[in-house]
Amino acid sequence: MISTIFDSFNSRLALMTWGLVLPTFVILGCGGDTPRIQTGQLEADRLLFERGNAALEERDWIRAREYFVQIRDNYPQSQYRPDTRLAIGDTYEGEGTGEAYVRALDEFRDFLSLYPTHARAGYAQYKLGLIHFHQMRRAERDQSETLNAIEEFRTFVSNYPQNHYLMPLANERLREARDRLSAHYFTVGHFYYRFKSYPGAISRFRELLDNDPDYPRRDEVYFHLADALARINRTAEAIPYFARILEEFESSDYAEEANLRIAEFEENQER
Repeated sequence: MISTIFDSFNSRLALMTWGLVLPTFVILGCGGDTPRIQTGQLEADRLLFERGNAALEERDWIRAREYFVQIRDNYPQSQYRPDTRLAIGDTYEGEGTGEAYVRALDEFRDFLSLYPTHARAGYAQYKLGLIHFHQMRRAERDQSETLNAIEEFRTFVSNYPQNHYLMPLANERLREARDRLSAHYFTVGHFYYRFKSYPGAISRFRELLDNDPDYPRRDEVYFHLADALARINRTAEAIPYFARILEEFESSDYAEEANLRIAEFEENQER
């Protein structure tokens, strides 16, 4: 009888003890694999920032963002807050979905609005261009994202000339975006050319050259523009474009044909 009483007492004591301990485990375990650091803990913002960066390096975008969001929402005076907002944008960029890209753009724009003179403002501006760059479509498709990328990279080049680290990357991406847009103009022009709608082709080829005089594949544009002009008896306008192939692209696949066409025109003029 006495043994039974003691057993009952011990069981109740154990339950009471677990009742006190269990909430502690719940608090420590909330958030799944991302334990929260108490806001009153010494240098908690630094610890959160370090753990967020570690998760970012592991490409664990969601877990990294949970750490960074805690700094953004709970430590308004933290020295890590500006970098945290950029890092949140980076996590969305890393996810690589259409919805995530929209959120990334919002984060980087917010950063520029809140910290326009910050040392990393150039980084935010570069990322705006890069997010649109990620979403560029093939040359034959809609080029809205390409145009947006060009605009944002141009803003970076204009506003952050002292950013020597990102400038080469921005110029490289800008060149790629402009190439994509020019390839689009050429695709449209070549469509008209194939169906012998030469005025439409001429308009598109000239628009390409006016907008992008440094397009690497200008020899191809020169040749089709010159040929389109020649086919509607505008030979005098065609000859200079054939000549530019020989002047600017000696090794072009179109050089031999351009040389033959110029010789043919000159022979016809002598008759």
